[in-house]
Amino acid sequence: MNQIVVDVGIVETRLALLEDHELVELYIERKNQKRIVGNIYKGRVTNVLPGMQAAFVDIGLEKNSFLYVKDAIPEDLLNNEESCKDISIKELLKPGQEIIVQVIKEPIGSKGARVTTHITLPGRYLVLMPNTDYVGISRRIGSEEERERLKTEIEELKPGKMGVIVRTVASGKTKEDFRDDIKFLLKLWQKIEKDKKLGFAPRLIYKDFDLINRTIRDVFNKEIDQFIINDREEYQSARDLVELISPLLKDKLRLEEDEDIFQTYKIDGQINKAISRKIWLKSGGYIVIDTTEALTVVDVNTGKYVGSIDLDDTVFKTNLEAATEIAKQLRLRDIGGIIIVDFIDMINEKYDEEVLMVLEKALGKDRTKTKILGMTQLGLVEITRKKVRQRLDFLLQRRCDCCEGTGKVLSEYTLLHKLEIHLKRMREHTTCQAVLFEVNPVALEVIKGEQELLEEMERVTQIKVFFQIDEKLAYHEINRKVMGNIDMIEKLLKEKSSERVDNS
Repeated sequence: MNQIVVDVGIVETRLALLEDHELVELYIERKNQKRIVGNIYKGRVTNVLPGMQAAFVDIGLEKNSFLYVKDAIPEDLLNNEESCKDISIKELLKPGQEIIVQVIKEPIGSKGARVTTHITLPGRYLVLMPNTDYVGISRRIGSEEERERLKTEIEELKPGKMGVIVRTVASGKTKEDFRDDIKFLLKLWQKIEKDKKLGFAPRLIYKDFDLINRTIRDVFNKEIDQFIINDREEYQSARDLVELISPLLKDKLRLEEDEDIFQTYKIDGQINKAISRKIWLKSGGYIVIDTTEALTVVDVNTGKYVGSIDLDDTVFKTNLEAATEIAKQLRLRDIGGIIIVDFIDMINEKYDEEVLMVLEKALGKDRTKTKILGMTQLGLVEITRKKVRQRLDFLLQRRCDCCEGTGKVLSEYTLLHKLEIHLKRMREHTTCQAVLFEVNPVALEVIKGEQELLEEMERVTQIKVFFQIDEKLAYHEINRKVMGNIDMIEKLLKEKSSERVDNS
C-alpha cells in the first residue's frame, strides 16, 4: 500500500510518502522558509565572471543567485554545440541588465540559489517550455508504442514554437487530458508575460505551488492508495485542486483530524532513524553514512550477521541487503552530489555485478536523477545524485555548539590537561593557595571520574582546586573565577550555597 500522510502544523507542514507503511520520502515546508524552486523572478545582473563563465543575479533574496553560461544561452542555440561552445558569458549578460530567471536549485549552505533563463511550467501531465520548439517524452515511459502515440498527439496539440515534455503520469491518458493541461499552462504563461513587464527588478513574478498542491500535481496518481491530511482547510483546498486536475482520484483523499498523525502512522520513529549515522539491517549487518562538504561516504559492515554457509555467502547477502537500504536512504535523506559506497570486499566478480544490479533497480524508484558510475579499482562504488534541496539532516538538525559539527567533544584527559596548564601557570606567576574554576556539569562529572590524577595535580602544584557548576558554559570551557587561600574560597562557596537555599 502506498500512502501520503500530511501533518499540518503551526510552524511547519510535513508530508511523508509511505510504501507498505515504510517511510521513503519526507518533505518539510516551514511557514517562514517557503520552497523557492520553480519560482520565476525578474532579476538584475550584479556581476559577470568570465573566468567562471557565470553571473550573479539579484532576485531579492538574502544571497545573490548563480547563473551558469549554459543556463543563459538562448535555448534555440543549445541544440547546436558548434554555435554555443565558444560563447562567453560577457557576450550574453551585462551588469545592471534585467532578466527573467527561474530557480532550479535551492540555496544550500553558503551558496545562493541556482537559476536558469530556460523557463519551464509543469502541469499535471505535461511541462511547457515557452522558449524552445521541442517535444520530449519521459524516459520512465518504456513502451515504444506508447511513446510514439504520445509524441504524435502532443505534436498536434502543442503551441507553435513552444516545447512540451510529457511526464510519466501521462502514460495512458487521452488527448483531451493533454488539451486541458496545455490550455491551463498557456494561460499561466500569458499571465507571466504580462507581469514581467510591470515593476522593477528584483521582483517575484510567479510562485510555484505550495507543498501539498505540488505533491497533488507531481506525485498523486493511481499508484497512491491514500492521501491523508489532518487539517480541514488544507483538505478542502486539496480536494478542489484534485477535482480540477484529476477528479478520478478524489475518493483517495481523506481527512483525519488527528493532531499527532505522524505518531499514529508510526512515522516519527522512522524520522529519527533517518538522521542516525548508523542504520541496522534486518540481517544484523549495518551501514554507516558520513557526509562531508565534498561527498557522502557509505560504509557497509556485517555487524552481528554471521551467516549460515560460509564467509563469501555472508558478505554477499549483507551487500545485497545494504544495496537496497542505501538506495532507500539516499532518497529519504535527499543526499545529493558525489556518493561513495564501500561495500564489503567480495572475491566472486559475479557477486559484484549482482549487487550493482540490485542497487540500480532500487535506485530506479527515485524520482531525482541518480547515476551509478561503476566500481573503482579499490572496489568502491561511485554514485551521483542531483542536488535540488537541503538534505533532511540540515532541515531537522543544527550544528552542535560544543563539537562544531564534528560529532566529538574533548576526552577527559584533554580536559585534565587544560586544567593542568591553568594550575602550572598559576604556580609560576602567583602565590595563591587555592583556585575556584567554573565548569559545565557534564565536564565536572568527567573530571571527577579521574580523582587520582586531580589529586596528583594538586600535590605537584601545591594549589587546592574547587569547582562550581555553570550550565551556560560549553563542555570544553574551563573558566578560572577566583584565586586566593582555601578559607576564602570555602567561605565563598558556602555563601553561594546559602543564597541558593534562600532563593528556593
